[in-house]
Amino acid sequence: MKRLQDKVAIVTGAASGIGLAAARRLAEEGARVVLADINLSAAQEQAAALRGAGLQAAALAVDLGDEASIRVLVEQTVSLFAGLDVLFNNAAATHISSRLDAPVADMDTQVWDDTLRINLRGTMLASKYALAAMLPRGGGSIINTSSGSAQAGALGYSAYAVSKAGIENLTRYVAAQHGKQGIRCNALAPGLIVTPATADNYAGPAGEMMLAHHLTPRLGNVDDIANAVLFLASDEAAFITGQIINVDGGLLSHQPYYADEMRFRQAGKEMGA
Repeated sequence: MKRLQDKVAIVTGAASGIGLAAARRLAEEGARVVLADINLSAAQEQAAALRGAGLQAAALAVDLGDEASIRVLVEQTVSLFAGLDVLFNNAAATHISSRLDAPVADMDTQVWDDTLRINLRGTMLASKYALAAMLPRGGGSIINTSSGSAQAGALGYSAYAVSKAGIENLTRYVAAQHGKQGIRCNALAPGLIVTPATADNYAGPAGEMMLAHHLTPRLGNVDDIANAVLFLASDEAAFITGQIINVDGGLLSHQPYYADEMRFRQAGKEMGA
């Protein structure tokens, strides 16, 4: 039997990238999957493609900045598929952070507020309404998307990073508050994940720079996250909850001078311990 046979899952931000890869992976393992996205037409196109491959999928609209939209998403999912077992909180305000997020000294308060409203408040609300649907079924799995940026400082993306740090603690609180009721809640913290939309950005020097800081021989891809989502959604992860799991090729697990030391060694030099 497939690992998610007869389970019902919602994936937010599922019209492309990590969300789409995760939705496909869950459906391949037997789940009935709702591809939820603010871009409904794109989600509908992808859901149709999954159904064309013999998988069970539907598309529904969601705006994570709108509580009523989130509530309706969960209600429509339950009406459509008679329940909810898995929620992958993947969507984020990348349309804001990629263009407008900034160092704190230059932060626009509206950018800050909008980022936390969509990323952190939206994840909380999706979890709230999913819990109401999962608890009568005896449990479920909520999987949140954090980021390596929540765990170490950088030069930009301040609001995004803070929203993701909040998601990590939200994960622990949901796990603590509802574990005895059969709810597991974990978060994945991706590192640099190359998507079809960003592949060209990392094809040259930028990719080489980032790869130098990974312990793996390649950068991440969307299937790396999708496989981790599948694991946490399945009964194979039945004893895992309240955890933040880095899926980052070892990006944050080494000393800060790792890349420099590797260059010295490759040049035939040795550094002291």
